[in-house]
Amino acid sequence: MRLTVLVLLVVLAVVVAVVVGVPDAQQVRADVAAVGPAAPVLFVLVYAVASLAPVPKNVFSVAAGLLFGFVEGTGIVLLAALSGALAAFALGRALGREAVERMTGGRVARVDALLGRHGLLAVLGVRLVPVLPFTAINYAAGLTAVRLRDYVLGTAVGIVPGTVAHVALGAYGTSPGSWPFVVAVLVLVALTAGGAAVAHRRRRRTRTPEPDGPGPAGS
Repeated sequence: MRLTVLVLLVVLAVVVAVVVGVPDAQQVRADVAAVGPAAPVLFVLVYAVASLAPVPKNVFSVAAGLLFGFVEGTGIVLLAALSGALAAFALGRALGREAVERMTGGRVARVDALLGRHGLLAVLGVRLVPVLPFTAINYAAGLTAVRLRDYVLGTAVGIVPGTVAHVALGAYGTSPGSWPFVVAVLVLVALTAGGAAVAHRRRRRTRTPEPDGPGPAGS
């Protein structure tokens, strides 16, 4: 379902760009530059705060590409996303399990099962191929046994591919036929498909009944 929605959104964006037109990227970036050093700082703060709520963060990543360009936008989003992830992690540990379960829709047990036993590799895996929402993982991870070092490192590395792809959509969205734009779309499709495949496999595992153990001797 997510893969279908992603493809439809990309197609819609291309159609709108061709038919309606989009703002000139260079002019937009010049307007942002005129604001001065406050613009990136403000964007980081807004993104980090937004990541504490269950709102789509990818829109901010695309906007960063349009406003700041590919290289600067990528750095800004990585800093903002990691800051928000750390803040939610700390809040999760401070608020306690009951409050986090209400905020994440009872996903704490699933996150605990994912992260508690495998540490760094588990965090890296859920960031690279997300099977749960970003915000839910941030809060719930604070209640698990995962170490802060593993959480920070896994998050910092794992969010790079998705961040680069979304920022590239914004940075090169005015030329949807360019190779950076096409590569970004392919990366997002691959990540989404991978996440869907992992989620489907996990659902099958949970639905498969455990085999009965050996019967009593002589039966």
